[in-house]
Amino acid sequence: MRRVVVTGMGAITPIGLSVAEYWEGIKAGKTGFAEISYFDTTEYKVHVAAEVKNFVAKDHMDPKAAKRMEKFSQYAVAAAKEAFEQSGIDMEQEDPYRVGCSIGSGVGSLQAIEREYEKLLDKGPGRVNPLLVPLMITNIAAGNVCIQLGLKGKSINVVTACATGTHSIGEAYRTIQFGDADVMLAGGTECAITPISLAGFSQLTALSTKNTAERCSIPFDKDRDGFVLGDGAGVVVLEELEHAKARGANILAEVVGYGATSDAYHITSPAEDGMGAANAMRFAMKDAGITPEDIKYINAHGTSTHHNDLFETRAIKEVFGDHAYGIKVNSTKSMIGHLLGAAGAVEFIASVLQMNNSYIHPTVGLETPDEELDLDYVQGAGTEMEFNYAMSNSLAFGGHNATLIVKKYQE
Repeated sequence: MRRVVVTGMGAITPIGLSVAEYWEGIKAGKTGFAEISYFDTTEYKVHVAAEVKNFVAKDHMDPKAAKRMEKFSQYAVAAAKEAFEQSGIDMEQEDPYRVGCSIGSGVGSLQAIEREYEKLLDKGPGRVNPLLVPLMITNIAAGNVCIQLGLKGKSINVVTACATGTHSIGEAYRTIQFGDADVMLAGGTECAITPISLAGFSQLTALSTKNTAERCSIPFDKDRDGFVLGDGAGVVVLEELEHAKARGANILAEVVGYGATSDAYHITSPAEDGMGAANAMRFAMKDAGITPEDIKYINAHGTSTHHNDLFETRAIKEVFGDHAYGIKVNSTKSMIGHLLGAAGAVEFIASVLQMNNSYIHPTVGLETPDEELDLDYVQGAGTEMEFNYAMSNSLAFGGHNATLIVKKYQE
């Protein structure tokens, strides 16, 4: 089985428009929550989200190309270019059919659908944008990244709602392991803070209605009442180890484990005993060839909903037993909200950054953990700590569970 390493990372997030800015925001405990500016929320129950701020597409790509992309595609291209640049890959020296892409989006462009449907109703079918379909479909982010960077290998779009980013990286990892590519750009992207999205999630009672930037996304807290929508993208360059070494790449980390399961239980609620998530973690550890005691840190899905935080905690206890109380568990969503299809990717990047810098960020805003939520959720302040493995979990509507394990690179 071929070893797979990370040689580049790129991020567009509510607290930074690059990996460096994102990391500075994480270290500062910065949050990206504010009143929604994209549209008038007067008639909505929810008024707060974690928007990407000050993003200018032409700063990241050709303006003409950007005009033929919706925001979720623009974010993906920007993050992919940053990751690609950091990796140092020169496509003139590569077989383009051995360099692929696995970038997913949970919903694609709801903005395009809303905008063009209004035209349909007001002005008739003849006024609908001819590019509506290629603007809105979820796979077009991966397509645009391939076009912009000249990638001609396997190009796939995994769509598993909030587990999309994690599955996308996991499937890219498998692709390289089994020899179908030497390099894969992998991750997730989303821009889903729209009227229909806000209304739909609100009616589902999935979103926080606190409407205060200071205490809205508060994973594991007794007062949590739902997640907060966020926008952004995370993309990493995965590469076969010998390929990376041959070109003198700077290796950031090694991907060693991937597990995926389905709860087969309910369309929105995780399984109450946490067994689906638990087995995803077990499968990832088996893939990595490690024991539960090797895990010292978990980047939890940690959405700030009652069910997720409770059942994910149960899953961690199920897998790790008494050792669960010795593991640092945090939620990056406490700072950036829930990026849906991009969540797993930006959290994977956060995991690599924390591992390489021997620092675990706090779960920002956590004040009073719920009674059954009694693990170490890194409350109050961050922790300086060295660790060799980081586990990142993603759970999604439909019962999708995915876990990745990344480790410090060693020869």
